[in-house]
Amino acid sequence: MEFYNKIMRLFWLVAAILTFVVITYFCITENYQTWVYYYVFTVICLMMFFTKTWMMRRMKKHMEYMEEQKKNGNL
Repeated sequence: MEFYNKIMRLFWLVAAILTFVVITYFCITENYQTWVYYYVFTVICLMMFFTKTWMMRRMKKHMEYMEEQKKNGNL
């Protein structure tokens, strides 16, 4: 599961970078007013990247807590 989470985190970062580059290219070459609204997709990809990072850290801390409780015999 950890491998899957790392791959998905990388996917969202790459998606954010690619959408930013493509949308910026279209904004420069074509009408800016048409393409500027598509930056929302870049923001969504970045939000997913940071959410995934936050959840991975949260899960790691929770697993460490569960192991500590298991060692202490509280569970």
